[in-house]
Amino acid sequence: MSESPRERYRAQVREEIKRHAWEQIAAAGVPALSLNAIAKQVGMSGPALYRYFASRDELITALIRDAYRSLADTVRAARDTGLPGLASTIRDWARSDPQRYFLIYGTPVPGYHAPGDTTAISSEVMAVLIDVCAEEAGDEPPTPFGTHLETHREWAEGHPAPAAALHRALSFWTRLHGVLSLELAGHFAGMKFDPDLLITEELAALRPR
Repeated sequence: MSESPRERYRAQVREEIKRHAWEQIAAAGVPALSLNAIAKQVGMSGPALYRYFASRDELITALIRDAYRSLADTVRAARDTGLPGLASTIRDWARSDPQRYFLIYGTPVPGYHAPGDTTAISSEVMAVLIDVCAEEAGDEPPTPFGTHLETHREWAEGHPAPAAALHRALSFWTRLHGVLSLELAGHFAGMKFDPDLLITEELAALRPR
C-alpha cells in the first residue's frame, strides 16, 4: 500500500529533524541535543516539532535505531568476507561517521534508557559474527571462559553455535571495538603507529589453532 502525501511529508520532516540532530551531536555531543533549537532550524515552533518526536529520548531512540540498522545491514552484506573482512567493514563504517558509532558504542547518555527493540537490532550484528566464527571453528582446547559460556549464552539469542565459537565472536567484538574506540577518540594520534597493523595482529590471535 502506497503512502499518502501526508505520510510522505511527515517522513520527510522526521528525516530533516534527524539530520539536524546529527549536526548538533557532531558539534556538541548528545547531552546538548535540543529539540527547541532543532525546531528553529526547521522553521517550526517547539510544540509543532513535538508532533514528530514526542520527546528528546524518542528522537535519540530513532537515531540509535537508524545507526544499528545501518551497521547490521552493512555487516550482513559483508558476511562472506570472514573475520578480517568484517573487521575492515565495521571499521570503515565507524570511521565514516564517528558520532554515529559513539552513539551506540560510546558512553551511555545520562538519563536515557533505550527500549528493548534497539537491542534486538544490535543482536543481528552479533549473530553474523557468531555464524562466521562457527564456520571457522577449529579443534581448540576448552578455556575457563569458554566453559562458562556453555551455561551463560542468553546473550546469543538462542544461537546453536558451540561455546568456542561464542567465545571467539565475543573476543572479536571486544578487541575490535577496543581498538576502534581508542582510534576514533584520537588516543593513537601521538603514538605514531599504524592502527591497521594493530587490528590485524589482534585478529590474528583469534584464528583457530
